[in-house]
Amino acid sequence: MKLFLGVDGGQSGTTALIGDETGRILGEGEAGPCNHAGALEGRGKLQRAVEGSLQQACAQAGLDAATVRFEVACFGMSGGPDDKQEILQGILRTNRLIVTTDAVTALAGATAGGQGIIVIAGTGSIAFGRNAEGRSARAGGWGYIFGDEGGAFDIVRQALRAALRMEEGWGHPTALGETLLAATDSRNANQVLHRFYTDEWPRSRVAGLAALVDRAATDGDATANEILHSSAIHLAMLCGSVRGQLWKSGEAVEVAYIGGVFQSRLLLEQFRLLVELEEGNRCRPPLRGPAQGALLEAYRASGLNPELP
Repeated sequence: MKLFLGVDGGQSGTTALIGDETGRILGEGEAGPCNHAGALEGRGKLQRAVEGSLQQACAQAGLDAATVRFEVACFGMSGGPDDKQEILQGILRTNRLIVTTDAVTALAGATAGGQGIIVIAGTGSIAFGRNAEGRSARAGGWGYIFGDEGGAFDIVRQALRAALRMEEGWGHPTALGETLLAATDSRNANQVLHRFYTDEWPRSRVAGLAALVDRAATDGDATANEILHSSAIHLAMLCGSVRGQLWKSGEAVEVAYIGGVFQSRLLLEQFRLLVELEEGNRCRPPLRGPAQGALLEAYRASGLNPELP
């Protein structure tokens, strides 16, 4: 029996799926984040996350993680694949290893044929598309310093900026300052800022506070609502950029969205409205998750196209 492996490795966690050649899922495992591998600490985090998720999946499938060999293993990795190929080759046995971005595998799971556009807004943000000719394009995904507009970290950054402006007397009144003070046990917005620069508050933890911005907007805070509206616009613009690179005006395009940011009803409604203003766009949730997308990519690389449950 040939075995296939699909792994989604992101900033919030790692998920591994093992399937047989019929498309039956034999085992699933989860572990911590593995998005960066450049530094020694990041390399160790990546190895622990992949090994941990793989061991769980193998245990569930009744396989020995130390000896199992995969026909094809596909990894969709946040932060890009370039610094991860060598590490992954030393972790598992596979006849063929595919290491790509998490956007590629997210799209593979999101639509029926792996074509269309996926907009990802978790800690960061990116849009990726692939058309019927197999051409692909991306927009965004340039990290928290130079990009990631509309992602959760960016939403919290905008909220803290608003709190700082209000505290200094030149910003609009907003409840976001008090919200952030309570969430971080801080005395003022300046202390919140300094906490966010420490190891105690990594980007993923900061990004988790985006739900508080959504709550403030739902409660009627105008500044919080403006931040979410701006984020929806940025995410829709990423989608529009990808569409413009791959499709002609009016052509039908399936657009899917994934990531914690879209749990905000206010942001999601605005995003869908903006995306579907473009004639031909149809916006909806993904059919399957990114780990299933990685597994589908592994199957397709072997010439198989089974139906996943």
